[in-house]
Amino acid sequence: MTLTIAFDNSYARLPGRFHARQTATPVAEPRLIALNRALAARLGLDADALASPEGVAVLAGNAVPEGAEPLAQAYAGHQFGGWVPQLGDGRALLLGEVIAPDGARFDLQLKGSGRTPFSRGGDGRAWLGPVLREYVVSEAMAALGLPTTRALAAVATGEPVWRDGFARPGAVLTRVAASHIRVGTFQYFAAQGDTEAVALLARHAIERHYPDASDALGLIAGVVTRQARLIAGWMSVGFIHGVMNTDNMTVSGETIDYGPCAFMDTYRPDKVFSSIDAGGRYAWANQPQVALWNLAQLASALLPLIAPDQEAAIEAATEVVNRFAAIYQAEWTRRFGRKIGLAEAGEDDLPLIQSLLGAMARNEADFTRCFHGLSDGTARDTFIDPTAFDAWAVDWQARLAREADPVATMQSANPVRIPRNHRIEQAIAAALEGDFAPFHALNAALAAPYSHVEGTEWLEAAPEPEEIVARTFCGT
Repeated sequence: MTLTIAFDNSYARLPGRFHARQTATPVAEPRLIALNRALAARLGLDADALASPEGVAVLAGNAVPEGAEPLAQAYAGHQFGGWVPQLGDGRALLLGEVIAPDGARFDLQLKGSGRTPFSRGGDGRAWLGPVLREYVVSEAMAALGLPTTRALAAVATGEPVWRDGFARPGAVLTRVAASHIRVGTFQYFAAQGDTEAVALLARHAIERHYPDASDALGLIAGVVTRQARLIAGWMSVGFIHGVMNTDNMTVSGETIDYGPCAFMDTYRPDKVFSSIDAGGRYAWANQPQVALWNLAQLASALLPLIAPDQEAAIEAATEVVNRFAAIYQAEWTRRFGRKIGLAEAGEDDLPLIQSLLGAMARNEADFTRCFHGLSDGTARDTFIDPTAFDAWAVDWQARLAREADPVATMQSANPVRIPRNHRIEQAIAAALEGDFAPFHALNAALAAPYSHVEGTEWLEAAPEPEEIVARTFCGT
């Protein structure tokens, strides 16, 4: 069966300093673990051809399909607030771009495909655990309705990857994105004083993502709006990204780079999972402020394109970046209002929402189960002291009296199940023993997160004390 992919590689047409061209390092025994057939259809790709030996060779990096122009993208970034002037794709290659049947453009990227000039001493590989984690969580995010990169396929390499002194099975993820342009991509060129490259990149990003924008300020405004809405979406489902470095923030407004990411079980605003986030910089409650800081770095990189006078450029850019707070708050209020049954929440409803969150934190309520339980009467059971819920519910019931169908509103806003950390770890552990059934079952159940599905109750339950996953790892 012949695999045909109609590539149109706009990023590859940018000057050579934007990327390093190379092919992936072949692997010993590529074997398909998972293929996202629905996503393949969305992209206009033949899923059967992708699943064929020829297709698996492409997904593993052993073959380059006609029309592909593999390259590693150059970028920089602030990592935990510290500046790193060169990062880049150290273990990933952009195969090329495809145009979907509806005209939308997508990147196809191989993650874990071997060393590149940006590997900084790393092996350029990925082991099975992080590949399965990204596959599960990114697809769950898509099902939750939040902008995200997607997982097209996961392939085992048949080769070991050494991490922490242990040999682990290698894997390659095929990631799909609206693009892989990051805040750090702009920073890379701005730090070198390469205004021409910044201008070329801005024009490329505008044409690709913000065709209604006429200049750099319009680009910033578009990114601010999308990121504000994205982060509010994260907050509404209890998602913690874990590494919100500027090289992990896209200008397209998609969630990207699922490393030590996690969804909260017990609600704690200061919750951190990432093993490398010792100071809590990227805790759940800090994500909006970090996003704003990252957007300020984007604006700084674009200053030369805004106005010849730096002071005027800073003033104009600051005004646009500062719109983040109002956009974020409006989206946060809308989302959390719907979570408690309010079709159109307003500023007057904020005390009611905040009061519930405060009571949840004091009573160690499970974030997902509590909010979902508002629609079926089980939220009270998630509180250590149920009378605390009762006290809050008096005002809540009074407010719901003004709503037409609060139960339907809540059910559409509160998932029944999320990718629980302990279930992901259990699926990875089983896969390491050669059993991928839990991984596939997890993906299937998470594809319909807002619906009760018979037989998936085990995925809806909060972890038992001995099952709690307190730390997550990036796996690089």
